[in-house]
Amino acid sequence: MEEVIQVTTTGDNKEIVKKIGRHLVEMRLASCVQIIGPITSIYWWKDKVEETEEWLCIIKSRQSLYEAIEREIVRLHTYELPEIIALKIEKGLPGYMKWVVDETVSRE
Repeated sequence: MEEVIQVTTTGDNKEIVKKIGRHLVEMRLASCVQIIGPITSIYWWKDKVEETEEWLCIIKSRQSLYEAIEREIVRLHTYELPEIIALKIEKGLPGYMKWVVDETVSRE
C-alpha cells in the first residue's frame, strides 16, 4: 500500500484554512482535513519576534500527492511564506490507512 502522509499548514483566520481544506478534499488530494484553533504562534519574521493567533490545518493524504497539495496550498494561501510540512505516518490502524489511500486520487 502507498505511504500515507500528514501535511500541516497554518493560516491567520479560520476561513482561509477551511477554504484550503475543502478544496483539497473536493479535488481528492486529501481524504480528510481537520482544523484546530485558534492557536498561538510565536516565531521570527523579518528580524523580529511575532506573536499571532492562527488556525492549524491537518491534511491526510498519499505521499505521491504531496507536490500537488503543496502547489494548491501555495496558490490559495494568503501568507507570503506559508508553513507546509509533511510527515510520513509510520503506523496506523490498517483500515484507516486504507481509507486514506482509497479516498484520494493517485496522480502516478
